[in-house]
Amino acid sequence: MNVINRAQAPTPKFFKVLRTIGIIMLAVSGSILTAPVTLPAAIISVAGYVAVAGGVLSAVSQVTVEDISKASQEIENKARDGN
Repeated sequence: MNVINRAQAPTPKFFKVLRTIGIIMLAVSGSILTAPVTLPAAIISVAGYVAVAGGVLSAVSQVTVEDISKASQEIENKARDGN
């Protein structure tokens, strides 16, 4: 499975929530980094780290997919075994 297919495949609900949190982290840190006022260096530094963490969280969550073949195999086994 290549990257394009992984990005288009269904994402589990837990990772959809994590992806949303990562996007929010990116938005907040981007707002802080581009603020038109002078902020302390520590806040700017933390905002940069939060931006990186949010980007990584969003990217990893987007390419995490459900194992459809395994789930369908388990359903077939249950039907065959009578469970």
